[in-house]
Order: sequence, then C-alpha cells, then structure tokens
Amino acid sequence: MHAYQSSVKSDKNKELVEIKKWIPNIKLDIRYATKNNFAKIAVYKQAKAFARLPVVEALRNVQNELNKSGIGLKIFDGYRPYSVTVKFYELASDKSFVANPKDGSRHNRGCAIDLTLINLKTGKELEMPTPYDSFAPEAAANFDKLSEQVLKNRALLINTMEKNGFKVLNNEWWHFDFNGWKNFELMDIPFEDL
Repeated sequence: MHAYQSSVKSDKNKELVEIKKWIPNIKLDIRYATKNNFAKIAVYKQAKAFARLPVVEALRNVQNELNKSGIGLKIFDGYRPYSVTVKFYELASDKSFVANPKDGSRHNRGCAIDLTLINLKTGKELEMPTPYDSFAPEAAANFDKLSEQVLKNRALLINTMEKNGFKVLNNEWWHFDFNGWKNFELMDIPFEDL
C-alpha cells in the first residue's frame, strides 16, 4: 500500500478511482462480488469497480458518447487485486481465458475493464455474442457467425471503446485494455483499502 501511495503522490494518474463516483449513471454488475461467475465463488468483499484515473476519464468519454444514442455502459469488472488473479488461475479449467500470474493481468494494473452495453431506458443489456465470462468460441471478438443485430451491437461497443483509447481482447468481446497499461504497476490492494 505504501508503494502505491508514493506512486500516486508523484503521479496523480496512478490513482485508482471508484468508477461510479466519476460516472454516476454507469451501471455495475460486479459478478466477482457474487457467486454468479465462472469460479462460482465471491472473491470481492465489495461490489465496486475501480480503475486508474486516465482509464476512468476515457470511460467517461465513452459513456457520454453512447448516452447521446440512449445507450450506456454496464461494468462487470475493473481493477482486480493480484491475489484474485492467482486464485482464478488455479480454478479455471481453460487457462486461455485467465491471466497467468507469472505476468499478472492488466486488471491488476487498474487498466482493464470488462463491460457491455445497456439500453438506458430499460436498463437491459443489448444482445451480445455470449454472456459475460463465457469460454465459448463465440466469445472471440472476431467470431462472425452471429445475427446481424449481435454483430452490430458488438461493433458499436468495440468501435466506441477503441476510439477512446482501449483495445478489445481477442478471445473476450467484453474485455478492454487501456492503451497505456504498460505504464502502470501490478497491485494487490483489496477494495476495502482504497
């Protein structure tokens, strides 16, 4: 924690901020604070989402742009403590869908976001290729044997995110890495300490 606090003192961009406080109308569905996830266990004590300051500023731009069309973002996950990445690696049956603890995850750097699109009026998710955290082949960002509407929804999400400084992960349509992620350190700070 001390190393993190020192890094924030010297560079405000290193700060982990709570996404909902910066983007009040964003929706949260923090699956890892529940048992409704691939691991079937709650690994977070709080249903909150955090990310580094420039990541949240870019997300706010995405949200503002989408809101003009009656669409918004729903966040499934943001910053993830390193110890959770270790646990996921141990639990996952398919290791290609989880980060190897040897390198850590961009989530551990506060620079990855898992999300989808919602209709602002109804709050319902727009139809996407798979549910969140699916290990199916259809989860790939370039899988194309899908309905026209699903392809359109996924393209809107990917294009809007990429225009604002994110890159989609090839095998997970919902996972986006912030372009500057290499400038941020891995962290293992529990939500309660932020």
